Amino acid sequence: MMLVVYLSVLLMPSAIVGTESGRGPFKTDVWNKEDQPLWEQLSTLQKEMNSLSREQVILKQKQKAIDRMLIIDENVTSLTESGRHQLLSPPHLWLNGKDKDDEGHDLPKYDPCYHSTPLDQAWRTTNYTTKDVKCDRQVEWQGWYRLYYRGKSIQMPERCIRKKHCGTHAPLWLTKPHPNISEGIVTRNVCGNWRKNCCYFKSTPIQVKACPGNYYVYKLVKPTKCHLAYCADVNTLVCGGCDRQQNCMSRDRVNYSCAPKKRKIIEQVIHFFASHPGNLTGKVAQIKFSRVLVNEGAGFNDQTGVFHPPVSGIYQFYFSSQYRGGDSNVTNLELVINGTTVAVSRSDVKTPASIGALSTFMTTLCKNSNVSVTQVTGQSWANSVSNTITFGGSLLMQYNEKEVKLLGCLT
Repeated sequence: MMLVVYLSVLLMPSAIVGTESGRGPFKTDVWNKEDQPLWEQLSTLQKEMNSLSREQVILKQKQKAIDRMLIIDENVTSLTESGRHQLLSPPHLWLNGKDKDDEGHDLPKYDPCYHSTPLDQAWRTTNYTTKDVKCDRQVEWQGWYRLYYRGKSIQMPERCIRKKHCGTHAPLWLTKPHPNISEGIVTRNVCGNWRKNCCYFKSTPIQVKACPGNYYVYKLVKPTKCHLAYCADVNTLVCGGCDRQQNCMSRDRVNYSCAPKKRKIIEQVIHFFASHPGNLTGKVAQIKFSRVLVNEGAGFNDQTGVFHPPVSGIYQFYFSSQYRGGDSNVTNLELVINGTTVAVSRSDVKTPASIGALSTFMTTLCKNSNVSVTQVTGQSWANSVSNTITFGGSLLMQYNEKEVKLLGCLT
């Protein structure tokens, strides 16, 4: 009687269980065998218990996989503005570099972009000098590292660094540029500057990988000698803040800052040079310089002697003449822009001799302005080959749209 009661207690909790496929509960076969001998019921019960045991193993494996996905290593996170961590990598990359899990199953290979050790040491920066020199040969390097400076991502220099910087005697730098993401993991040679030789120390090559998010990771190794140390180029941090209108500049190649981009002197080529092939007497309202030798940009009109700037910008003009002297023979030439005299060339020679003169003028002009030369009074001498009565000019700097508006030009 007691055995029957014991079996009833034993069997009742097993009345409803989950299927191995997870499709829902079902009733055990024990309930369908109540009219069978006890030993057959015990055999059926043993089979059911074995099935449940296998189910528990599977559930345990799934739970461990979920637990791994929920582990957040501080090495694969970055701080947001609110100070809370934000995930940077998919779960299958958080497996700490193991080849197999606790059950012996193969794990996917990890990406060093999401499994690196932060290296935030201010003394490594290119603008840091100290008498307390460091030596990276004394460091037990393990795996991949990401360089930081005060919590901000930074990278190794791609240029020769002055000796006794980066907190060491011979700073280590990369001899070739960093890779792009599509190149994957690459090997780069490392050099240390010493005795006026940027590559006096040829250290052991390292591996480098470009990562999403505009940063790099490095598989650092022990340098060949002391005192050598890996550099962190502080200019990459500064230059990352420069906008499109700025360049990252440095006078000493150690301390960098953002500076406005230098303008090109000439963006569009505009030059002209023309001469008048004969004498001029008295007032000539607009000299027609019909002999055109240069007209780059097609701004000069040889029919009218007028120059029309093809673009807005800064121009320089010059005009010349060979003046004939006399008792009352004062000769004046004027440069006229948009109807206003802006420059004058005057000759007052009392003797019958002649004298040559050249005048220049620089100004800002809007597109399609009118520029010409006039003789107010006097006499100017020239012939078909002399080129003594001349007019010319050049564009020095073209204005952009913003500068054109500030100048008040009509586009």
